[in-house]
Amino acid sequence: MKKLILVLCLFVASSQFADAQIHFGIKGGINYNSDSFIDSANNIIEGNAEGKAGYHAGIWLRFKLPMVGWYIRPELVYTSLKSEVNYITNGTTQKVGYDFQKLDIPVLLGKKFLKIAYVHIGPSFQYLLDGDLDFDAVTELKADGFTVGLQLGGGIELGKFGIDARWERAFSDVESNFISSATGAQRFDTRVNQIIFGLSYRF
Repeated sequence: MKKLILVLCLFVASSQFADAQIHFGIKGGINYNSDSFIDSANNIIEGNAEGKAGYHAGIWLRFKLPMVGWYIRPELVYTSLKSEVNYITNGTTQKVGYDFQKLDIPVLLGKKFLKIAYVHIGPSFQYLLDGDLDFDAVTELKADGFTVGLQLGGGIELGKFGIDARWERAFSDVESNFISSATGAQRFDTRVNQIIFGLSYRF
């Protein structure tokens, strides 16, 4: 009897995994260095987002978890973003433009509802590829490569096309430093919070 129950349990579990859906696709969109969805949307609509806007492009997978109705969505995304850092010279602080590129690997836990809508949340592992300060006095720039953040968002999926909006909060510091001909070495934190708007296509 126990063996029969075990066999039945294994059969049910295997059938659930067999029914698990796996989707994949591509995505792209714009990133905005901000904490507010409303401010980001207004600035983009009004054309004032150029100074803080960037872009992203990548691929994604989605695994539907058996029985629980949730899914896991890992992504591999290239992101280019603009930010600002404080440059201090002779006791005076000025804002300096900082452009950087990174690889983002979000691993999101999500759930669909109303057949077309979804929400998801999860960590985002990030690796800084390159950075550049818009300041001629800086002769060398070094930045830590790895940091972790959190992404929270949702969207809708109409057929094979998806529209997505997310908020990203940086957790760990990205301690970087640059060498200036005028002031020597200075340290700064390059982490940013982002509002991310994206479009996706499912194959």
